[in-house]
Amino acid sequence: MEIKTFEDLIDWTRQLHAHLAKCLHESAAKNTNERASALLDYVSSHESLLEKAVAEFEKQADPRAMQTRLYDYANHKPIERNRTCDTHYADLDFEGIEREIFDFHDQVMDLYDALIGKAEIPEAKSLLEDLKALEEHEAMRLARQIGRMDDV
Repeated sequence: MEIKTFEDLIDWTRQLHAHLAKCLHESAAKNTNERASALLDYVSSHESLLEKAVAEFEKQADPRAMQTRLYDYANHKPIERNRTCDTHYADLDFEGIEREIFDFHDQVMDLYDALIGKAEIPEAKSLLEDLKALEEHEAMRLARQIGRMDDV
């Protein structure tokens, strides 16, 4: 997907979460470790909810911000799609899944962070800050839930 505007960026992020949810769900059925499979199911549903939350940004965001061009996106190291496009999670243990998921979320937050400083209009900067806050909040919530699962 070519990302030219903030609208494209948000749609791309939404698609990444949706794709990750699907891959995690498929991996859960293939993982032979019960704990790892349960984690994959949980994170899959979490990613589906996050996809819906990001979609709300698409509906409610300021139209000026959404149509703002993203000139510096190409300069940012892209998120590694291979981490979200297959069922290799089926071969990972609980800790490996946890590392992969948090690395994915860190990459999304790093992208937003890099773009916040380059936003040319206040509406675009505010939109990015809100998206980053959503990602941070959800990553913290996910960390708490995974921590509880790990305690069991």
